[in-house]
Amino acid sequence: MSQSDSRGLVLGALAGAAGLTLAVVWYQSRRAGAGRMVAQELYLNSNDHHVGASVSVAWAGQREVLDRLGALIQCVSELKEEVRALKAALPLLQDHVRDELQGGSRRAAESRRATPTRKRRTAGPSARQDGQSSEDAGSEGGYMTAMTDSEEEDKKGREAKEEEEEEEEDENQEEPDELSILLESADALHAKETERGVGLAPLLERRGQFEQDYAFMWRLARAYSDAHDMAQDREEKKSMAESGKKAGEEAIALNPDCADSHQWFAILCGQLSEYDSIQNKIKNGYLFKDHLDRAIELKPEDPLSYYLLGRWCYAVAQCTWIERKIAATLFGEPPNATVQDALKNFLKAEEICPKYSKANLVFLAKCYKELGQKQQAREVCNTASCMDNTTKEVGQCISSSDKTTLL
Repeated sequence: MSQSDSRGLVLGALAGAAGLTLAVVWYQSRRAGAGRMVAQELYLNSNDHHVGASVSVAWAGQREVLDRLGALIQCVSELKEEVRALKAALPLLQDHVRDELQGGSRRAAESRRATPTRKRRTAGPSARQDGQSSEDAGSEGGYMTAMTDSEEEDKKGREAKEEEEEEEEDENQEEPDELSILLESADALHAKETERGVGLAPLLERRGQFEQDYAFMWRLARAYSDAHDMAQDREEKKSMAESGKKAGEEAIALNPDCADSHQWFAILCGQLSEYDSIQNKIKNGYLFKDHLDRAIELKPEDPLSYYLLGRWCYAVAQCTWIERKIAATLFGEPPNATVQDALKNFLKAEEICPKYSKANLVFLAKCYKELGQKQQAREVCNTASCMDNTTKEVGQCISSSDKTTLL
């Protein structure tokens, strides 16, 4: 073999060994890579399995909680319905129990009438029914009898208690006291014009007993005023007015907030001014106005007070210059009022009580006439002519000059 051939053979062997080595290295590297991929896939599969299991467990727990909550809500709803039904049944429960007890009492009474208790207690073995002994039957009958007797006793007790309560109520309803009867009688006599003069005597007889009561005293003052109107003698009239004024003062002292006391005191001041000097007349005029204002303040819906205030305003408007100067000299300031003020008060009385009195309409017509409103004056006169001479409280206030034709 030549040298060149041996050299080629060596080179070929070396090349084959190198290729085999490369092939082995490549195979090992592919095998290692495949192992890593298999491991990754196994790891991922393992994680997915664990995550899925955790999610399944969580959903199962939530479903159980939701189921329990649904059951709880259902129980609460049922409980609400039961409470509502119980509330609706409570008002009827007492009647139902009473009906049941009454029915049981009737059944027990019928049973006792059909089978006496003694016989049921003394019955032998032949009296046993439905497995109950004679002793059980006797004890049941005794219980029913005792229960019925107790119910009857309770019923009798209730009836006796009701009778006692009725008697107590009758006793508590006291009859009207003597003062109330006397005041009612005085009011009734004052309401009848023909009997006003006789109302004073019964009050004077009881004055010592009731003179500390303001309601009695202002009615006494009113009775004096009625007696003044019924009296014929001038001195008697003056005496009645003076006594009535004193009674009115006492009534106001007992109760300063009584409108009737102030009103009748003012009326009596006006009546007394007819018999006094000019000085006392003016003084009584001031008292009249002050107490009448107080009466209107305490009782603003009384037409009589507005009629009287209208009379005062009309009288002041008719005062002469000399009378005003005397009033200014004695009291520092003369009274001030106009026919328009009088008209306003007469209209107020008519507003509160239409056709309150003929006297109110007469002075209303006078005011219209003096103010130049002749048509209104005629209409009021026609209305007044269709009325009785005396109405309500103020029939006595009409004088002969008031009844004359105005136009």
